[in-house]
Amino acid sequence: MTAVAHLQCRLRAAVHYTVAYLCEEVAEDKGIQFSKQAIAAISEITFRQCDTFAQDLERFARHAKRITVKTEDVKLLARRSNSLLNYITQKSEELTLKKTEEKAKKKKSSTRTSDEHMGPAAADSEDSNMA
Repeated sequence: MTAVAHLQCRLRAAVHYTVAYLCEEVAEDKGIQFSKQAIAAISEITFRQCDTFAQDLERFARHAKRITVKTEDVKLLARRSNSLLNYITQKSEELTLKKTEEKAKKKKSSTRTSDEHMGPAAADSEDSNMA
């Protein structure tokens, strides 16, 4: 078995496990049962759909002359589902904001650290030069 085939088997098994877990949760919540065949069918459909999504994302990136899939590619993929597109857009904005805040915090921390290394006299001297 090739490495790619082995990876695909592991991914398929992970999808099956996750689908079975979700079906179990739904079954408990709604008071219904899922047959093993139904879980296998849902797993296979889910795996195939994810594979199609991955291929589409790869094509979108390649079309933009990139080798990296970006958020804009995912948004393009999700464009047919307004709720999914809104969710992805919201999460993307949250991540961007968090990243910006972390950079600002890091910059502020590094500035404070460099002032501490210079000592009070050097920091005072630098402040008086600015006046």
